[in-house]
Amino acid sequence: MALFYAQGLPIGWMAIMLAVVASMGGFIFGYDTGQISDILIMPDFLLRFGECSTAGVASTCAFSKVREGLIVGLLSIGTLIGALIGAPTADLLGRRNAMSVECIVFAVGVVIQIAATHSWGQFAAGRLISGLGVGSLSAAVPMYQAETAPPQIRGTLTATYQLFITFGILVAYCISIGTRDVSGAGSWRIVVGIGFLWPLILGVGIQLMPESPRWLVRHGRVDDARRAMAIARGISEDEAEKHFVVRRELEDMRAALEYEQKVKAGWIDCFMPENKQLYRTLLGMTLQMFQQLTGANYFFYYGATVFQSVGISDSFVTQIILGAVNFFCTFGGMYIMERYGRRMPLIIGGVWQSAWLFVFAAAGTAKDPTTDKNIGKLMIVSACLFILGYAMTWAPGIWILIGETFPTRTRAKQAALATASNWLWNFLLAFFTPFIVQSIEFRYGFVFAACNLAGAVIVWFFLYESSDISLESVDMMYCDPNCKPWTSRTWAPPGYANRQDLIEQTRAREEEENHPTDEHIEKRSHEAEEKV
Repeated sequence: MALFYAQGLPIGWMAIMLAVVASMGGFIFGYDTGQISDILIMPDFLLRFGECSTAGVASTCAFSKVREGLIVGLLSIGTLIGALIGAPTADLLGRRNAMSVECIVFAVGVVIQIAATHSWGQFAAGRLISGLGVGSLSAAVPMYQAETAPPQIRGTLTATYQLFITFGILVAYCISIGTRDVSGAGSWRIVVGIGFLWPLILGVGIQLMPESPRWLVRHGRVDDARRAMAIARGISEDEAEKHFVVRRELEDMRAALEYEQKVKAGWIDCFMPENKQLYRTLLGMTLQMFQQLTGANYFFYYGATVFQSVGISDSFVTQIILGAVNFFCTFGGMYIMERYGRRMPLIIGGVWQSAWLFVFAAAGTAKDPTTDKNIGKLMIVSACLFILGYAMTWAPGIWILIGETFPTRTRAKQAALATASNWLWNFLLAFFTPFIVQSIEFRYGFVFAACNLAGAVIVWFFLYESSDISLESVDMMYCDPNCKPWTSRTWAPPGYANRQDLIEQTRAREEEENHPTDEHIEKRSHEAEEKV
């Protein structure tokens, strides 16, 4: 039974559940990202893995820039490799089974981290292995959500991945503040060890969800694909066989499959100019790069250290404030990306983020925040307003686009390449940030401000609007020589005047199917007689 209707079309409760359960992959990512910032300043962690001038005195311990960068950044190297492995794994095993296997890999990394006693290299190696699982999930989850979600709410459901990333970061901050006073290794081992719970939920829960219809069609399981679509729509399997939306989408998938069988796709096809394959691959990789260059992870990875340097006495609390802003504003982002599309929110978000990073950097450069409390407060407010804009636009928007920009035959591979770009820049920022901050201090914010403006410009000139249409129609739009990025908001498949016309006709057809009038019944009778 349908849970509710979107644009006149039925949406089942399973569509919501599959988004929530799969998004635990984002929670794992966020939790692992958020925990390290606070762990780095915990006394026992410093005593065990730092360099101390006085043995046994945590206040005399510190990490060298190289060691700190590797502990934080090796997770990103693992995720980079995992993202590339994730594509063939998801194609071979199916989206669900691949996610379950990747959860096991993440758990192995957690074990290695917990078992570390005095070797920082072992702890970093554990983060590397956990990163393999996180990276593979970051490629598989948005792709699975985009392929399984009904087009009318695809943006919102795919954005739950980013929502759960922010939730994971916030939960990590809260657990860290709760364990910081625990004596001995428990202060950081509890934080890391709780990480076992999240892959358990995802690994088991995803097996209760339907498989991706597009993956099923690709493997000749058309009836299973129809069943999966029926579940997402909240309608019976018998009804799905007659339902015009399900029939149309299934035919689009089969047509795409027939084309795939004629043209076998490998990694090299991701870089071919035909059908804007190279264009879309480079666009996805560039957008993921600029998501990192927004500067968000500067605050998430090193926030506790940053706000200590601003003169905040309890940087743990400041981290929680940032995490809460990030999490709750992502709900607004889910609405904005569904209501206003993809292009304009990203452009406006880039400008907004740039403005507040400029304030942050200018304030920290003009006066010493450790001696001027008002400057320190201004920097925290500007950081929160930056996170507000990021959470509502670039954070969910880029993950949505990775799921819906590429054609079916190369989607897994192109999504993997784009995600790998994210993790490469994630590592570069994580590793080099301590060195850069040491040299230019808060002027680092000016670099991120410029990158946000550059990202907004790239979106205007190169990104097509992909909201409200099926994934197959998105592929048609990119291949249409008459459609330009700045005119793509009104593009619609053949047979429709524009995208609004597509929405209205689809809604009217659904209304006709569900509540046929006498005129419609008579029309169907005539059509049946003509066929006879």
